[in-house]
Amino acid sequence: MQLGMIGLGRMGGNMTIRLTERGHDMKTYDPGVATRTAASLAELRDQLEPPRAFWLMIPAGKITEDAFQELLTLGDEGDTIVDGGNSNFRESQRRYRDARAKSIHFVDCGTSGGIWGLRNGYCLMVGGDDEPVRRLEPVFRDLAPEDGYAHVGTSGAGHFTKMVHNGIEYGLMQAYAEGFEVLKKSEFELDLAEVAGIWRYGSVVRSWLLELLYDALEKGGNDLQHLKGYVEDSGEGRWTIQEAIAEDVPVPAITAALFARFASRQDESYAAKITAALRNEFGGHAVRSE
Repeated sequence: MQLGMIGLGRMGGNMTIRLTERGHDMKTYDPGVATRTAASLAELRDQLEPPRAFWLMIPAGKITEDAFQELLTLGDEGDTIVDGGNSNFRESQRRYRDARAKSIHFVDCGTSGGIWGLRNGYCLMVGGDDEPVRRLEPVFRDLAPEDGYAHVGTSGAGHFTKMVHNGIEYGLMQAYAEGFEVLKKSEFELDLAEVAGIWRYGSVVRSWLLELLYDALEKGGNDLQHLKGYVEDSGEGRWTIQEAIAEDVPVPAITAALFARFASRQDESYAAKITAALRNEFGGHAVRSE
């Protein structure tokens, strides 16, 4: 089928290639990519036959909102806008209402697969009305590996599910990180790539993340000297914790993992200075001076 892809970065570009290889008629727009088929959203609209389908694969926030609002002015009744980025599900519910007021469909699609999606396929968690989801199923099924796509619920459900998916990912990554630091600092001269390698087979902690860790240790060695331990977060972990608080659900592992990312960005912890000062004051414990 025909689809307009907006955003040709690491995800959108590979998704466009995957869909083209499977016979879909792809029209594209990205102001930073010379190989786009359209020079503007208006031109992209004109390249698509009604009812049109636009797929946003751009950063969440203002960039997505600006593109969404422009598409609302350009689109016609019966067109569909799909947001495949990591937008907050509350924003997706509001965009659904805004689009419905103009008789335009809005579908939120949580997308997981990263740079490996071109080869392996993308796990797709789709939220929205039955009609546009059903019409776009050929796209969803060709993007996903077998059994890797589901229409998970009404508007917002796709991005909500992806949000929790990423919150879980935070906890899994932190558990691997802490465990391998214990291994590295032990009295044994362990080859950490070897350990990660054997854990991929038969171990109860085997996973795709572990396979990626094995690859990283194979390339970077035990010390990973080419990397700085500064870890960003893109918002989904925070949103997961906020929703857990609203639902009275304890999520200590995900919360600790998010705070560990915050800690990774500090060259010097002021809180640690306070703790050292207090230990010195009440117990005369030794402190280190700068």
